[in-house]
Amino acid sequence: MTFAKLGTADLVRLAGEIDLANAPEIGREIVRQTGRAGAVVIDLTAVSFLDSAGVRLLDALVGDLDDQGTPIRLVVGETGAARMTLQLCAFRDDLLATDLDRAADELGG
Repeated sequence: MTFAKLGTADLVRLAGEIDLANAPEIGREIVRQTGRAGAVVIDLTAVSFLDSAGVRLLDALVGDLDDQGTPIRLVVGETGAARMTLQLCAFRDDLLATDLDRAADELGG
């Protein structure tokens, strides 16, 4: 997990597996690092596995950020484990972007 800036948004890059073993820790670190962000982009293109705990984590992050009025986009690429899993779970399609540039454009930055 790495953190950077993408325009005016905080960028979180995740890689590898997101599952029951690490989802709580990932969530805590994302909240800690992006707590005052004006917008958040989470890049999931390097995620190779996403289980239900990972989906719940992303759903909770989106809910919390929505409640705060903080825009968020999840970058899932054209294909891949994260895109497939989130689409199978009927995750909000309006939050999914295919690449970082598109995510930044959608967030106005």
